[in-house]
Amino acid sequence: MLDSQPPSFDRFARWTERQVGSPTAFVLAVAVIVIWAGSGPLFGWSDTWQLVINTGTTIVTFLMVFVIQSTQSRDTRALHLKLDELIRVNQTARNSLFNLEEMSEAEIEEVKKTFDRIVSLPAETR
Repeated sequence: MLDSQPPSFDRFARWTERQVGSPTAFVLAVAVIVIWAGSGPLFGWSDTWQLVINTGTTIVTFLMVFVIQSTQSRDTRALHLKLDELIRVNQTARNSLFNLEEMSEAEIEEVKKTFDRIVSLPAETR
């Protein structure tokens, strides 16, 4: 399993995430679609004309899946570490929840049921 990635890819993924998520990138994407659609009559609405946009969007989508997954995984790991630290320093927190993301679905469901029971208790007894 490929767990770690080179720091250069991390930097590239973060930079790409910021750029692609910007209003400028959205406007640029809309402009590409408008130009492509506007050029339809010029190319006679040909199969090649359609193939250009289909191929381009497929390639971009395929590559962005990896960038998005990388940045989401990094954000999730960072969030877990922050939450683990809050659990660690809170005297009333349950340390058993530290590695909740590593538990099976059945174990997570049991924890959820426990919290559901706690929430249903009157506020004074929680």
